[in-house]
Amino acid sequence: MSGPLRSVAIAAALIGSVGLVWEGYKALGRAFGDVLPGTNIPFPVATTDAAMPHVAQIVSALASPASAAGGGSLLSYYLVETSVTLRESLYGMLIGAAIGAVLAVVLREIPLFGRATLPWLIVSQTIPLVALAPIIVVWVGGAGLPSWIAVTVIAAYLSFFPVTLNTLTGLNSADPLHVEFLRSISAPRWRVLVHVRIPSALPSFFTGLRLAATAAVIGAIVGELSAGTGAGIGRAILTAAYYYSLAPANLYAAILVASLAGIVFVQIIVLVEWLTLRKRSS
Repeated sequence: MSGPLRSVAIAAALIGSVGLVWEGYKALGRAFGDVLPGTNIPFPVATTDAAMPHVAQIVSALASPASAAGGGSLLSYYLVETSVTLRESLYGMLIGAAIGAVLAVVLREIPLFGRATLPWLIVSQTIPLVALAPIIVVWVGGAGLPSWIAVTVIAAYLSFFPVTLNTLTGLNSADPLHVEFLRSISAPRWRVLVHVRIPSALPSFFTGLRLAATAAVIGAIVGELSAGTGAGIGRAILTAAYYYSLAPANLYAAILVASLAGIVFVQIIVLVEWLTLRKRSS
């Protein structure tokens, strides 16, 4: 089984396992009244349909109308909103990956710059996103730019760091024999970089890109909540949460669609990685 098909099979098995665990937890809770057997300790989460709808209820909610006035299904509505989020995530990931790759090369080739900068890059990732997102939204709005750009910037912010760190690791893991050979024939540093270090860093770069894809989707969803774009699966999740008491399954359905979209997004990166690296020798 090829790499992409294996990843799809693993993702499908994982989703199926989560569904089985979900239903098993509900059945156990119903059987023992949401109390651990032989104790008075309550279950961490109640197993009522309001707190944990059945998987079948969540799936059937996707087929229900998106509004009381009729129209398309909730699934089609969520897919349209998800496409907006994925577009923002893609832009953010590409920008973040480009910045991360260039930054990794600079950190590798200018050691003094790397020692001075890398600690601050690590510190930048400790800033809470819920605090940073509104600041970015204000800055972008003050520049007169549309709100979706703020979402893209947030996605790029979360994307660049894993690409930087993994690419830097790959650049430093080049085969010493190849590096010494080029140096022995007086090859310039740029030739060592282009012909040895960058090719050896490609697997690590794609590892960082997979992490960046996940981070970009999360950043876009959080950014939509702060930017007030009026579109995107983040706003749809917020709306479903607002009406949770009326239709709890809708919130879980929105989360399910967002999760599946994130998985598909990452699997596209896996496919690109497989197409790029499949002809590399071991």
